[in-house]
Amino acid sequence: MKRKWWMGKVAYQIWPKSFADANGDGIGDLEGIIGKLDYLKGLGIDIIWISPVYRSPLVDQGYDISDYYDINPVFGDLTVMDRLIAEAKKRDMYIIMDLVVNHCSDEHEWFQKAMQDPDGEYGKYFYIAEKKDGRLPCNWRSYFGGSVWEPIPGTDKYYLHSFHKKQPDLNWENPKLRKEIYRMMNWWLDRGIAGFRIDAIINIKKKLPFRDYEPDREDGLSYIGNMLEEAEGIGEFLEEMKHETFEKYDAFTVGEVFNDKPEEVVEFIGEDGHFSSKFDFAPEMCGKHGTWYEHEVVTPEMYKNAIFDSQLMVGETGFLSNIIENHDEPRGVSRFIPEGDLSETSKKALACAYFFLRGIPFIYQGQEIGMENCDFPDIASYDDISTLDEYQVCIDAGYSKEDALALAHRFSRDNARTPVQWSDEAYAGFSSHKPWIMVNPDYRKINVKSQMEDPDSVYHFYRQMIALYKNPKYHEVFAFGSFLPYLREEGNLIAYQRSFEGQTIFVLVNFSKEAKSVTLPSDQTEVLLSNSKTVDKNGDNVKLCGYQAVVLAVCE
Repeated sequence: MKRKWWMGKVAYQIWPKSFADANGDGIGDLEGIIGKLDYLKGLGIDIIWISPVYRSPLVDQGYDISDYYDINPVFGDLTVMDRLIAEAKKRDMYIIMDLVVNHCSDEHEWFQKAMQDPDGEYGKYFYIAEKKDGRLPCNWRSYFGGSVWEPIPGTDKYYLHSFHKKQPDLNWENPKLRKEIYRMMNWWLDRGIAGFRIDAIINIKKKLPFRDYEPDREDGLSYIGNMLEEAEGIGEFLEEMKHETFEKYDAFTVGEVFNDKPEEVVEFIGEDGHFSSKFDFAPEMCGKHGTWYEHEVVTPEMYKNAIFDSQLMVGETGFLSNIIENHDEPRGVSRFIPEGDLSETSKKALACAYFFLRGIPFIYQGQEIGMENCDFPDIASYDDISTLDEYQVCIDAGYSKEDALALAHRFSRDNARTPVQWSDEAYAGFSSHKPWIMVNPDYRKINVKSQMEDPDSVYHFYRQMIALYKNPKYHEVFAFGSFLPYLREEGNLIAYQRSFEGQTIFVLVNFSKEAKSVTLPSDQTEVLLSNSKTVDKNGDNVKLCGYQAVVLAVCE
């Protein structure tokens, strides 16, 4: 593939509300991010993805945008945003913003005008329909529960929302709407951002005309994803968007794409694909079936097969963006490490397993210190609307409040939204004021300050991984090399090789407490990194102790 500026970079996601609070109101802000840029630079970060900071009523934490051209006052203003972009550039870092264009807020000017005249120009910016024979246009269930159709007061009409009822879907079939979106995107690119993370983008193409699908719950509704499986033609929208925006700026774009098919890899992230990259959600989907109480516990083999299958499917066609967690998932170390095995050693092992895969490594805030799920005391302590819906589904299914709360502890998105633990001071050093959501009580033992002072910490292991990834001697193989599983059938072993122009590197991760012996195809290898102080290597044999991770280069 033709090389681009973003290839070989390391990215970091910031959830602004919980990252760093500079003005002491208990809510993270843009000034807080500016104050931590040197920290991120010291970690080795190149690209910073900032979750939504646009003006918003924050019904869905900013993914409900009321004004795309302004900053929510709780985070700052456009002047501060411009300064953040400029300060990042001074440090050779790039800012990418969240692009939320499947839907907007019901407080957006477009929707307000649509409600005043549903049959007028702005009504066509949304999906508005009437009942037929007393029935709603279709029986799709929204992602947050309930019908996708919401009545428009004072009329016999309804509008469609794939997510919350205060997040009406934008009608991408309308070329006027698309032009408005492209104008907004170019406005931000002109302002100096380097690109976008693109939210829920598959949802912009609906299967029309509306029709019912087989109900999958007692409510008579059908999961909206069933419709998306049949929707065709999204490529036309995405290509138009690329040509009208990204392509003009050499922007970096990473898509939130869940249900693309193997044959569409080239179309989405090939050399001339819709996006620069897309997230690999295969590990995030591990064990998920329907609602919370149907989910399985993720085993090491499930995790390994998920990441390996994704790597093999994409091959060298394009670049995945690799994650173990984000703002929509529980903490990766609490999800992928078997219960009872959680430790600094196992956290480093998980980090090593994903970080050196082919693609762009993304780190979510707090991941670099091994932040864990938070044990919220009751359901009232949660803020996330999706969590509240899932909790009620569990209660309706007959689960006790205690059992439903235990499921929230395992699966809630709020696990990843608690404040970053900067120190063992009050409120974890995040703010001088009580935060908008509770601080994880374990902040006294898991925090940035203590880990920066401990050379054997999870934080320093992340720094070592990033430094190795960027080491000129090995950067080409990590950034552009091929991926090949090694000893895939060996249980609880995540092992693979990266190869590029005659150079080969092996990543070996023992994902269990029991020792494991691995024979390599060469007896001439050099240890580049390990999460243990010693590596028991004898010729072509490497003995891994429990949760040991080792990166080795084959000597030329």
